[in-house]
Amino acid sequence: MRKDYDLVVVGAGPAGLTAGIYGARSGLETVVLEKGICGGLSNEAPEIENYPGFKKVAGLELAERMKEQAAEFAELKELEAVEKIEQVRGEEEKRRKKEEMKVVTEKGSYVAKAVIFCTGTRHRKLGAAGEDEFLGRGVSYCATCDGFFFRNKQVAVVGGGDSAVREALHLKKLGCEVTLIHRRDKLRAEPFLQKRLKEAGVPVLWNSVVLEIKGDSRVRSVLRFDKERESEEVVEVEGVFVSVGEEPANELALQLGVELNQSGYVVTDKNQRTNLERVYAAGDLTGGVRQVVVACAEGAVAATSAYNDLLGLGGEGGGK
Repeated sequence: MRKDYDLVVVGAGPAGLTAGIYGARSGLETVVLEKGICGGLSNEAPEIENYPGFKKVAGLELAERMKEQAAEFAELKELEAVEKIEQVRGEEEKRRKKEEMKVVTEKGSYVAKAVIFCTGTRHRKLGAAGEDEFLGRGVSYCATCDGFFFRNKQVAVVGGGDSAVREALHLKKLGCEVTLIHRRDKLRAEPFLQKRLKEAGVPVLWNSVVLEIKGDSRVRSVLRFDKERESEEVVEVEGVFVSVGEEPANELALQLGVELNQSGYVVTDKNQRTNLERVYAAGDLTGGVRQVVVACAEGAVAATSAYNDLLGLGGEGGGK
């Protein structure tokens, strides 16, 4: 069944939910489509300590509050994956040079005057042998989701950024025996987190590459290569939490013809406009500083730009 909207937002993480709020409050008929549940990767954050107004808040709680607020204004549809987006080029649209877009999901289709991509990123894989084989049997990409099942067990966190350190601290708090494995000789995580890691007594295996994840019915160990000593070592663990960054979920944007940079992130101007008319992008999908507060700001700007463009106002996004 076809439904017509002024604005379709694809993705309901912090950027998408904020775009939904701003779009609907500006008077645009707005729907937000999400293939999973609202919140995106922010749901997986054990604690968020740098979102204004909250000294400390669980990512899941913050996402739920955003969802509740967005639902007061925009139509939210969870568990509805977008399969493709295409231009609708009827004779009237051609004459007016205002082609609409058809957003096709597994449950129906939506015709939109404007689309905002907020599809975010997905976890990057480690690329080690056994990673796929033991997914769900000891290999995880989310300590918040799966950490409880590894209480009092030996686990490894692979990575060296903010997310990896947060995962390690969360697992330590749950009662896991945690070892951090990092391929370099220093962490990329912010100093505050590094200090907390040291205080928690989490050991770090430096200059180490995980070559293979081994086990039987479940993970039993990892084979690491020590780049400094040029030697291999088996580290006994029952869980491996991979936190080596993210990659953009850009398939839908690419399918429509949106410009991407060399890393696969969507290219936008300062008002979140892409190279296509009335197509915008916001949040982690655009790269840059991948923080919840930045995603929210970009979502607000994108929706404001969509409103201005649909009304023929043009100019800067960011009205108050």
